[in-house]
Amino acid sequence: MNGIRLFVFLCFCSLNSFAKELAIESFSQLPSHARPSLSPSGNKIAFIKNHLSPELTLLTSFDLVTGKQLHLVKSDNEKIKIKWFRWANEKTIIVSVRYTSTQGRTDYTETRLLAVDIDGDSSVQRQIAKPKRSQRSSQFQDTVVSFLPDDPEHILVALDLDKANLPSVYKVNIYSDKKSRVVRGRSMIRSWMADRQGKVRLGKRLDYAHGAAGIKVQIGDDDTWHDMFEYNALEEPAITPLGFAKDPNILYYNQYKGDKKALYKINLVTKESTLVFEDEDYDVDGSLIYSRKSNDVIGVYHSNSADGRVYWDESRKKFQQSLNKALPDKDVYLVDFNQDESIYLLYTENDYTPGVYYFGNRNKNSLVPVLDQYPELVPEVLTEHKFITYTARDGTELEGYLTLPLGADGPVPTILHPHGGPGAREYDGFDYWTSFFANRGYAVFRPNFRGSTGYGYEFTQSQMQGWGLTMQDDLTDAANWLVEQNIAVKDKMCIVGASYGGYAAAMAAVKTPDLFKCAVSFAGVTDLKELVSTSRRYLNSNFAKKQLGSDSEDLKARSPAYHANKVKIPMLFIHGEDDVVVAVEQSKTMVNALQSLDKEVEFIELENGDHYLSIQRNRHTTFKAMDAFLKKHLN
Repeated sequence: MNGIRLFVFLCFCSLNSFAKELAIESFSQLPSHARPSLSPSGNKIAFIKNHLSPELTLLTSFDLVTGKQLHLVKSDNEKIKIKWFRWANEKTIIVSVRYTSTQGRTDYTETRLLAVDIDGDSSVQRQIAKPKRSQRSSQFQDTVVSFLPDDPEHILVALDLDKANLPSVYKVNIYSDKKSRVVRGRSMIRSWMADRQGKVRLGKRLDYAHGAAGIKVQIGDDDTWHDMFEYNALEEPAITPLGFAKDPNILYYNQYKGDKKALYKINLVTKESTLVFEDEDYDVDGSLIYSRKSNDVIGVYHSNSADGRVYWDESRKKFQQSLNKALPDKDVYLVDFNQDESIYLLYTENDYTPGVYYFGNRNKNSLVPVLDQYPELVPEVLTEHKFITYTARDGTELEGYLTLPLGADGPVPTILHPHGGPGAREYDGFDYWTSFFANRGYAVFRPNFRGSTGYGYEFTQSQMQGWGLTMQDDLTDAANWLVEQNIAVKDKMCIVGASYGGYAAAMAAVKTPDLFKCAVSFAGVTDLKELVSTSRRYLNSNFAKKQLGSDSEDLKARSPAYHANKVKIPMLFIHGEDDVVVAVEQSKTMVNALQSLDKEVEFIELENGDHYLSIQRNRHTTFKAMDAFLKKHLN
């Protein structure tokens, strides 16, 4: 391939004129299009389309040959949400949907599986993998173990129809819904993995009470289940199987090599392990990349590589290089191929350019932009992120991303924006929260504080019973560094976070009450003691205690809700009423404590809201509230 012809033609995209400060809705709208996927032939594409009026999310298919468009699944993102979808064959798409259920005082998520036929004038959908009347109903009915490559009418699904949390694997006909068990649940196996030919070969086992973990695997044609990779998940680093090679006796997995995760493969017959890829500075913790054409592993996702991927397949490596040349100054990510890899989809973005999906044809040497995400946002009013390092009080060097507003000259009002998780991390690339704040004239700093993933075992383990301690000090040190570097105005800094970041914002208001001018917590934890207590309703309660702690007084000491009297700054709390990740009571507890002390606090409870701002009106409400609050207190 000598080059790629880039057509300036937008099939679904648009570009509007811009002003310096864009409308809030330009940032807070759900992405216009998301998650496109090619059919096996490449002649059809399915994607998520978010409509603003009325507020609807539609799973849509589009025939690139005939022009036929069908709406397959409709959601208002309130009762039922589209979780994922995948082509089973040229005429049928498998769709997972999720919804919230309540049992007693406990809210939890359930999933169901749909098969949607698109070969007629209108789509036809039906639920599959349903339990019989004599069987228990699985909470999660969308765990597909294999889309059988040589049997397009069947899939393998893991369902715990006999005993809760001990799933068996069933072969399910996607048209008749007839199913037959192929592997029986056993030995505390919580999840199953098939090889590339569709044979179930591996089970991951875990004892929730005591932490004993490992895998059971079948080798060659032997039906015996062999034990491997045994460890204690409560006490030791995990060994994680990632997938099989085309050769079913080759298994890829990641494991710590010293302090950093590395990628290995093992020959199950000879038991010989080989190091495939390591990065001395960062964890290799991404998933495998498979070729649809060869059905083999050709690389691994690695966020700290130049392209976010590491390929050992030379043809794919050269193809990536040609795409980078065709789209300079953009991050270019291949996201899907048809079966023979002649047709492909790619995604491009950079710090100041929202994502656009392209349709490529290698035989025609063409590349066409087809789907955009934020049509109202243009690069001219957005800014890039600067990768920086700063030194914490104990001498540890920490990384982060600094975004300055256009025209910034000297110190400006600043937002410290800690990420959620805390088992997560910040990256470069477009971020709609950051872009919104910068467009409003604020500098934004997103630090990867201790407890963030990707920096090795010791770094990540800092979150274990460390909430409010060193992790919080890293944020304090980041704020002081911003002032020292003449980036932030000392008395015009606000801390804004979501989920764990919301906890960090609330904790900053009580631990360092004079450091920030205001604080915003979206869906944040404020009462660790209550969080540990409610975890007893779930199987992983011992893991929650391991992460957060079990000593009542210590948990209270690290919970901002118990220290509302120390707060000196205005606070804004926003929380979805149906959040099953962090219950809305976590915000209400601290809000009530602050109100009883006549502290300055605002609280917004989002109707039917979840943890992810999935509902369009709630996203608008949240951004409008943050905009008004920040303008009021950062002037």
